[in-house]
Order: sequence, then C-alpha cells, then structure tokens
Amino acid sequence: MKVRIRKYPTWFGPHQLIDAIFFWAKDEDWVYNVGKWYSDTWLGALHFKLADHYMQWQDSRRVKVNLDPWDTWSMDHTLAEIVLPMLVQLKQTKHGAPNVDTEDVPENLRAGKLELELYEKDGTTDALYFKRWDWALDEMIFAFNSKLEDWEDQFHSGEHDILWEPIEHNGEKMYEMKKGPKDTHEWDREGHQAYQDRINNGFRLFGKYYNALWD
Repeated sequence: MKVRIRKYPTWFGPHQLIDAIFFWAKDEDWVYNVGKWYSDTWLGALHFKLADHYMQWQDSRRVKVNLDPWDTWSMDHTLAEIVLPMLVQLKQTKHGAPNVDTEDVPENLRAGKLELELYEKDGTTDALYFKRWDWALDEMIFAFNSKLEDWEDQFHSGEHDILWEPIEHNGEKMYEMKKGPKDTHEWDREGHQAYQDRINNGFRLFGKYYNALWD
C-alpha cells in the first residue's frame, strides 16, 4: 500500500509575503501598512490573483491511494496499523470535543440531569464534558492497539499435555484428543470475555463517533 495525502492549501497573499520578508520588524502597524501599500500596487493585485487561483486549484487535498493485493488479506489488521497512530495524534492535538452520550461512559464521567438540560438549552458544557471525549478516544485506542497485539495469551496459563487415544467410529479407526496427566493448562474465560467486550465497545465508539474525529 502507498498512500499520499497532501496537506490543505494555505493562503499566501500580499500581506503574508510582507510578513515573511519583514519578520524581524517589531512594529506591527508599520508591517501592516507596507503590506497594504504592496496590495494596492499592480504587482500586489497580480499576486492576489495568483494566490486566489492557487487556492482554487488546491481546493481540496489531493489524495492518491495505491493498494496491493495483500492489503486486504487481513484488512482489519491493515487498517489498525493506520488508524491507531492517527487516534493517538488526534488525542494529543485536538482543540475541541463532540458531545459524548452519557450512556457511553462510566458513571463517574456522566453528566447530571441539570447539566444535560443546560447543554440542551444553550450548549453549556459541564466539568466532565471534555473528559468524556478523552475517555472515548482512549477506548478506541485500546481497541485498535489490541488488534495489533496477541492479547489473548494473558488469559492462558500452564502447559498442554495432549493424548491421542484411538477410538472406533462407524467401523473406522480414529483418534480422540484428551488431556494428558501432566496437563496444567487453564483458561480465564470470564477475563477473556470481559477484555473482548471492551475491544468490541471501542470499535463501537469508533463507528458511533466517526464523524467527530476532527482536530
């Protein structure tokens, strides 16, 4: 797989050029006036038009994706390799948060009735508003990170001792697998299920709040 996604275009007009040239100047008003003078010249007008044409040409990010056949052999794993670092970066650089439903977070992070009413009325956020989004992102990160790890091993302990005992089935000789006398293997079924449930919930949150994954 090869993916190339260019960044969003940045406006670089007459004033931005003057700011870059006179970055050392401490008098901001003087720099602004020079920029205004340049903007009013024929060269500044041409600069503005070229900058505007560039923004229209780069109206959206240019995206190029080339897939190899093996990228979809384990597509869930391939996507996890990409999504996980993006979620980590998003949590570190985000500047806001969406409204996370009360039922999606633990009780200690839930908003009270009055707080919910205030949010519905005028958008007033409570003290735990942003913490709920951090928690949801952490659960998504946990789920995708688990996809890349052999997390199931922690719920197995002991050693296997397998015996293959011959049996007769419909007149044919077959073998039945049984535990040997030295078998000490144990599986924490409840712990395994609880871990799997947390992973599934992380993926559920990723889908539910997919449109909120912005910076």
